[in-house]
Amino acid sequence: MNDRERKALRLSEGRTLHYEGAPGEARPIAVAVEKAINIVYGDAPYAVMMATPDDLEDFVAGFSLTEGVIARVEEIRGTEIAAQDDGYIASVTLTPDALRRHMARRRSMSGRTSCGLCGVESLEQIPSASQAVTGSRPAPAAIRAALRSLSDAQPLFAETRATHAAAWCDATGALQVVREDVGRHNALDKTIGACLRKDLLAREGFMLITSRCSFEMIEKAAIFGAPALVSVSAPTSLAIDRARALGVALIAVARDDGAVLFTD
Repeated sequence: MNDRERKALRLSEGRTLHYEGAPGEARPIAVAVEKAINIVYGDAPYAVMMATPDDLEDFVAGFSLTEGVIARVEEIRGTEIAAQDDGYIASVTLTPDALRRHMARRRSMSGRTSCGLCGVESLEQIPSASQAVTGSRPAPAAIRAALRSLSDAQPLFAETRATHAAAWCDATGALQVVREDVGRHNALDKTIGACLRKDLLAREGFMLITSRCSFEMIEKAAIFGAPALVSVSAPTSLAIDRARALGVALIAVARDDGAVLFTD
């Protein structure tokens, strides 16, 4: 294993359980690592997220944007990742203006893997895109090309069957960024953060996710500025409503032979 695989994977012992007959022999099984990531802005802890501990700089950048802590990636001056016995501390240095703005709206949250609203004390605190996005929806051929490439771009899922993936694709469907995580929100934040750090323009492609498409996924994509989000799973009613309101083309239940266009 390389350093990244060591952080993301762990070998555990397991035996195949047969419904008839005795269990099989013990064998090593790869499992996805889940660790607590304490995100600190300045000297003030902000959130403890349960995540796969790779691509953490991407995660911090994407999370900071979609949480409304920053408005652009340049407002992060630096990120220091320190390993602890039970997780990691991500110490983020913001520009003075960004830090003042953040402290004025600071709220506390507890750890989250799948829930997108834990720690929110009122509806007004839910992060939301401030304006509709611009751009065009991807061509059907581009969606099919992206789907066909995605499986080979998920090594952690191939080993563990325990992670979600999010990808940023260009207009032709070529995968530009793929990130995996045990948390679906985390995978999307990592992908958004990687795009920010690579200066990839949101309007020039589309987002592809393997997980359930709830309204928070639409909000994150819209905050980034993605004109379209493609999901292999089905959307919720609120996801459809938010996609329509924000001008995001929502294409879901995406398979090799077709998909469903919910909003255009």
